[in-house]
Amino acid sequence: MITAIVLINTEASLIPEAAQAIADIPGIEAVYSVTGEVDLIAVAKVRRHEDLAGIIADQVSKTPGVVTTQTFIAFQTYSQRDLDEAYDLGLGD
Repeated sequence: MITAIVLINTEASLIPEAAQAIADIPGIEAVYSVTGEVDLIAVAKVRRHEDLAGIIADQVSKTPGVVTTQTFIAFQTYSQRDLDEAYDLGLGD
């Protein structure tokens, strides 16, 4: 599974509507309203890199209210849950 983190700037008055519309896109796992340099952060999970173009370029970036997007593709996930599962499977030995 390929994970992409998408930073999204929107028109301020359309943040909630854009967030909900993006959350409804198949392949988007979650959308967070955040503080800082961007308005929203979306997490996309797809099976193929090619699927990202359809989700991000064709859908997220064309969502009403979206001004700009910046996408980061994750190489590896580090979380306590992932590490615990790896050790439970004996992968840490």
